[in-house]
Amino acid sequence: MTLAPAKPPHHAAEPAPPTPGVTSAARIVAVPDPRGGTALPVLYGRRALIPRRLNATGPYARVALTGAVSAPLGGDRLSLNIEVRTGARLHLDTIGATLALPGPYGGTATHDVLLRVDDDAELHYQPDPVISVVGSDLVTTTRAELAPRARLILREEQVLGRTNEPPGQLRTRLTVRLAEQPLLDQELHLGPGAPGWSGPAVLADYRMTGQILIVTPEFTHHKPPPQILSTDSDQGEAALTPLAGPAVLISATAADNRTLQRLLERGHQATGVPAHPDPQLQRR
Repeated sequence: MTLAPAKPPHHAAEPAPPTPGVTSAARIVAVPDPRGGTALPVLYGRRALIPRRLNATGPYARVALTGAVSAPLGGDRLSLNIEVRTGARLHLDTIGATLALPGPYGGTATHDVLLRVDDDAELHYQPDPVISVVGSDLVTTTRAELAPRARLILREEQVLGRTNEPPGQLRTRLTVRLAEQPLLDQELHLGPGAPGWSGPAVLADYRMTGQILIVTPEFTHHKPPPQILSTDSDQGEAALTPLAGPAVLISATAADNRTLQRLLERGHQATGVPAHPDPQLQRR
């Protein structure tokens, strides 16, 4: 009897390795121009971070960040580098909110921002909110290096989950150095796996949070006093806190976007510092 040759054992195809995420970098350099305005000799970005110059009047240049691809997804690595040199004025925001999504392979996404502001220079960095979508994992780090007479207005907002949906994981860190000395270093960890993030010591029942940091030489000798900010409803809480330096921090949590905006704007008004020196730079 002749035996048929044995068939080789069948092996299931090995799963393909996870596809690496998108790597995107953008760089902006602002300098004064001879006509009293601000020029942008470096305005570079690709893929998820594309800076676009918009119309503005007076000494300010205005830039909005947009993207050709959806980001950040799991595994994406984004970086933004902004430099404002002596005499320049720059206002930077984004076109629409940023959705942090899990992506097809999951993983942690990172977004690193470096801000450098020289003496007698001014930066308004006011991106639209980051929305942490269920299943996502995003780590954002913002580092500001300020000269002694630099001016910075930085506004950040985070939304925990879309409507009727739990959030993903969101970790943020903000560090600010003024004249090479620490001014502010804070970290926030929200979402599943973060201890106590939905308890009374952090967000409680609120799902939106935001802050405004204002650094200006005018606060060297006089700053607004600490105060609790409130609205006509019980849908949010906020506080204005002077820092140990020429700076104040306005922090707010709220149940809805309208309340969050009202609290942040009320805190900004209490500082006496104009939110938008250029009339065209009205927040959308």
